[in-house]
Amino acid sequence: MKSKTDQLALQSMVLPGLALLAIFSYLPMWGVLIAFKNYSLNLGFIGSPWVGFDNFAAFIKSRDFANVIRNTIVISFSKLIFGFPAPIILALLLNELRSKIFKRAVQTITYMPYFLSWVIVSTLVFSMFGADNGSLNILLMKLGLIKEPINWLSNRGFFVPILISANIWKDVGYASIIYLAAITSINPEYYEAAAIDGASRFKQALIITIPSIAPQIIILLILAISNILNAGFEDIYLLTNSMKNGVLIPVANVIDTHVYIMGVETQRYSYATSVGLFKSVINLGMLVTANQVSRKISETSLW
Repeated sequence: MKSKTDQLALQSMVLPGLALLAIFSYLPMWGVLIAFKNYSLNLGFIGSPWVGFDNFAAFIKSRDFANVIRNTIVISFSKLIFGFPAPIILALLLNELRSKIFKRAVQTITYMPYFLSWVIVSTLVFSMFGADNGSLNILLMKLGLIKEPINWLSNRGFFVPILISANIWKDVGYASIIYLAAITSINPEYYEAAAIDGASRFKQALIITIPSIAPQIIILLILAISNILNAGFEDIYLLTNSMKNGVLIPVANVIDTHVYIMGVETQRYSYATSVGLFKSVINLGMLVTANQVSRKISETSLW
């Protein structure tokens, strides 16, 4: 058994992390007060007048409110519906591979895109879906399926599917690591007993693998629901060519891009802060609600 001195030495290793958390996460929270002020660079943080909830009311009454909220919900739910099951399916498929070499190769190939920045990913998307020299248009024209190039990235109907597909391609491999780790902890005797009873590999996945990793799925689902208003920023901002593509703004302008435009480009700092705080409060409410529902239904929760 380790002595108190040894325990103190081990626990002191947490101090740098706590210091970073306090400096970069909790200390900046004082800046949230800007949302309740009419902040001016000339007057400063203290000298700026207090306006209460006027900035929140301005956002709700603005002509952009309905469009921004609708786009955020559509993109967020699309990412949740199509993006959340993708790593689970990939993990189940990788678990069925017999060759360890092939399994590791596929796993490496699928999680490598996660380490690419969205600048690179957006460039790849433009090269694939570009109207002039896009590889997809070239392929479809050579196959005789289309007669002239299609401007995929300037079409409102194609933007969300392209965005979701790019997100899945980028994140699916890395996100599947958690599920693969959970699958490896399952007792192999369960599969042996099921095989003796005549269960196929597909049925074994349904009655053994998925129920065994259900706690991990539920926890990650709760976290995903708590980020339901985080539709993304870098991916949308870059795929819309820094929001300069006015054709896509009606379907691409979400809360995060709206905060950037209002806060950085138009310098309405108080308004942008209030919109960001509005989003955070809604996400917190979704987190608490999802956690309580999960606790009652499955007895699995974050707290």
